[in-house]
Amino acid sequence: MQQKEQIIKELQKRGKRITEQRKVLLDVILEGGWSSCKEIYYEASKRDPSIGLATVYRMMATLEEMGVISRSYHYSFPPSDKEEETCQQQLYV
Repeated sequence: MQQKEQIIKELQKRGKRITEQRKVLLDVILEGGWSSCKEIYYEASKRDPSIGLATVYRMMATLEEMGVISRSYHYSFPPSDKEEETCQQQLYV
């Protein structure tokens, strides 16, 4: 949990309060490879029902601003008919 402690020190340096909700969020964020804020929210709210979705978004924005995390968007096209056929053939072989 050294990474968590470093992030907390950086938050304090930037004048951010270290609340129990932020600690829970840090634990959740550092534990998994989440693909959205909603996934983080669902896991964090299991641990602390008082955490709101807005709190998650604010925390993620703060961590992004600090350079701790980076935001990425993933877009993809559905596979073409030929690609689907190839995949299906591979599955049946």
